[in-house]
Amino acid sequence: MRVLGSSVLALEAIVVLLAIPIAVNNENVNAALALAVGLAIALLMLVTIGFISKPIAVPIGWALQIVTVGTGFVVPTMFIIGGVFALLWYFAVKNGQRIDRTRDLGKSTA
Repeated sequence: MRVLGSSVLALEAIVVLLAIPIAVNNENVNAALALAVGLAIALLMLVTIGFISKPIAVPIGWALQIVTVGTGFVVPTMFIIGGVFALLWYFAVKNGQRIDRTRDLGKSTA
């Protein structure tokens, strides 16, 4: 979960930041509002990476996925992009712990 979850959230934070100018230019959203909301979402994603190995990170990650998909009501493309990241988050949650154990086992035998 550490590697996959962190990767998903880090890349998603970048995508959220890149959606800010699209919201302002193409969807006529107030620039200050778009910047505040986009930065808040991205910052929450990056903060979640800080405690990705804690059990609370998974529900927070799911909440962030819902928020990201919800931004599709402002920038319709985010329905698709947010959906892709939600699927990636599902994969990270489902398989991440197994992959972390395999990586840790490989490190201890080397």
